[in-house]
Amino acid sequence: MLQPIEPVTDPAQPPGHPRDDAGGPWHSDAACRSDEAGLFFAPSKEPTAARLSREEAAKRVCARCPVMLECREHALLQPEPYGVWGGMTAAERRVVLARRRRREVELQRPAASIAAAG
Repeated sequence: MLQPIEPVTDPAQPPGHPRDDAGGPWHSDAACRSDEAGLFFAPSKEPTAARLSREEAAKRVCARCPVMLECREHALLQPEPYGVWGGMTAAERRVVLARRRRREVELQRPAASIAAAG
């Protein structure tokens, strides 16, 4: 049975999401389940150096995670506005989403040109 995907703020308790290969929710295999949520989410007014260090530590956890790609795609599809998900920060995800939007627009332009010409 499919479970709805809902926004969350704690990567240790991400929403249910079906996995094609295992039949269970992807987050049950996530490496971050055993780590402190504070590693993946910034405390308020965190100094830049501390944030960068914390994000790199979170990315190291993600790098060894068997469901990193599922997690990343979840964060892009939601979209998750905060934290490190799937080895990407919120800023990195915004860049990917902007690229995807541009690519979609570019792919639609030739179709619109062909329809107008036809």
